[in-house]
Amino acid sequence: MKKRERAVDDCAEDAAFSPARADAASIAFEDGEERLGEMAKLAGFDFYLLSVFPRGDRAAFVENRLISNWPQSLVGFYEAADLFYCSRLVSAMKRTITPIFCEEGSFAGSAANQENRRLNTLFQMHGLNSTFAFTLHDADLKQYIFAFSGGSPMPEREQAMALLYGCMELLDKISRSVRPEDGPSETLTRREIECLRWSAAGKSSEEIAIILDLSSHTVVGYLKSAMRKLDSVNRMQAVARAFRYRLL
Repeated sequence: MKKRERAVDDCAEDAAFSPARADAASIAFEDGEERLGEMAKLAGFDFYLLSVFPRGDRAAFVENRLISNWPQSLVGFYEAADLFYCSRLVSAMKRTITPIFCEEGSFAGSAANQENRRLNTLFQMHGLNSTFAFTLHDADLKQYIFAFSGGSPMPEREQAMALLYGCMELLDKISRSVRPEDGPSETLTRREIECLRWSAAGKSSEEIAIILDLSSHTVVGYLKSAMRKLDSVNRMQAVARAFRYRLL
């Protein structure tokens, strides 16, 4: 496989689990839809959403949305608006780890312009007036958003805690079903891990050699061996995979 093609494939593999991966875990996702529906109903909400937390290289709504019962027409309109990554909801979640409650305009931007007013009206027409939402991390420290929308007021503390814990259990179940291999095919040596750790800190081969009292040639050898064991095309990817496997 060409290096460019391999790099693209590896980038997709290193991403958070996505609808494309859901094919291999369709049962878990179907259970997730049912469970989210039950939790939403118990809390008095009509709509639910499980999404990957948007980031710079994955900002679009559709590529982050994993499970939801939003009307398809609303999904299409919202994707075209391209406001998910900068919505009031996501912006608020970047400033706190506690659940948040928005009475209106949760998914629109913060600007008082015509597009946001039109978007707010559309959400209200579909019944998504208020939203209770929070973020959770899976065992691989990937971040997700759970959002429950409808016409209900802010849940009581006990009810909010039940939603939070229920979603923790659900996320753990789904992420386990689609999680890639738990480690490299070959075990890395202590020296290989040390070289990767210093490489992650931004040190060059020559600097790592001085720190570990080795020759730069030896350091390069350790890093190449680590790259091979981690099936990586460069040091940066090897470091990323080492973090994913919790070797660093």
